Amino acid sequence: MAGYQKLGRNSSNRKALFRDLVTDLFLYERIQTTEAKAKELRSVAEKLITLAKRGDLHARRQVASFVRRETIDGEKDAIQKLFTDLGPRYAERPGGYTRIMKLGPRRGDSAPMVYIELVDRA
Repeated sequence: MAGYQKLGRNSSNRKALFRDLVTDLFLYERIQTTEAKAKELRSVAEKLITLAKRGDLHARRQVASFVRRETIDGEKDAIQKLFTDLGPRYAERPGGYTRIMKLGPRRGDSAPMVYIELVDRA
């Protein structure tokens, strides 16, 4: 067994999916997605926030190699927000930076939908 869900995608599509989802999660601090995607996204997001807590140049480059450079209305990009806002916010927290809240089935295909959000969000 692989230890993770393939989500019906090949490895490059799966990596692109998680890059987009984690970037949106850091920008908006709450996104709606399917339960399976959220459970896999949780581990990716937790690792990147732990890197942001370190805050050194190597950690910033590791995060920059994964997170997309998108902005919120021309302001901060996701990487800048991660290191200036989210890293210090969770500095004293030993883990568990995300929360999954179930919403119910999606209308089209009855896929279980959830919100995945950062705890202590503003």
